[in-house]
Amino acid sequence: MSAMSPAKSSPHWQLQTAKAQFSEVFRRARSEGPQYVTRGGKEAVVIIPAEEFEKLTARRRQPTSLVEFFRCSPLRGANLDLKRVLDYGRDVEL
Repeated sequence: MSAMSPAKSSPHWQLQTAKAQFSEVFRRARSEGPQYVTRGGKEAVVIIPAEEFEKLTARRRQPTSLVEFFRCSPLRGANLDLKRVLDYGRDVEL
């Protein structure tokens, strides 16, 4: 990795270089994938496209109804057995 910019196959940037070449870091994050920014030789942050961040954090709008909530459930189609035994209560002497 050179001081000016990372090798094409290495998405690691030193902090100073990333600041100086932010447009390039941004472009590569959009076109090539995550870009790692190091500080003191250690990975400090990762720059990723907003769409990827949205997927990772599952930041989506909230369901507008209970029906939509269940329709979007990850358990939908899991073939859960929800049958119940009918319970007619018990006889009580008063």
